[in-house]
Amino acid sequence: MSRVTKIKHVLKEQEADDFDVPTGNQRIVRIFASRGNNLHEVEPDQDGEERFLVSMPVKFRKNVWIKRGDFVLVEPIEEGNKVKAEISRILTPEHIKVFEKEGVWPRKFSKKRTLEDDLDEDGLFRNTNRKFVAQSSDDDDDDDEEEEDEETSGSEDDENDDEVDCTDEASNRNVTNNEKKPATET
Repeated sequence: MSRVTKIKHVLKEQEADDFDVPTGNQRIVRIFASRGNNLHEVEPDQDGEERFLVSMPVKFRKNVWIKRGDFVLVEPIEEGNKVKAEISRILTPEHIKVFEKEGVWPRKFSKKRTLEDDLDEDGLFRNTNRKFVAQSSDDDDDDDEEEEDEETSGSEDDENDDEVDCTDEASNRNVTNNEKKPATET
């Protein structure tokens, strides 16, 4: 079979409307990282389990690409300590919708769960770029009082800051004027 024919065959198989639910030994996992040599580290569907490696079968190699965050259906293999499964199907968004309707989609990967976890007590999305620090209501009252004290004492400091700014500007003008004058050699 030529390379082009093989690619067509594999893509046709992937795009088929075959929405069979996973069997007893198959699992739905999320790709965590590509480790090279057709190996991928995956995140299991159950909390508390460690990530493990899965291999890409020969029929998918150089024909189908997967990236971090994609979902795949894997079957366990017995022949390795590090590589514990082999990819049997790459799941599309249509597969995910059907699996959610059938009730076989893992709760860990559901969008509803992640939305609930990302909301804070005010109903706003939590910023994942910052550490989450829980504050009590007593701390908030103390912070408000400190801010009010800073605002009242800040008016005296503003006058002093203006004087410092004026002297800084004057010294900056002198420096720029000196830089413009040509240097004389002796």
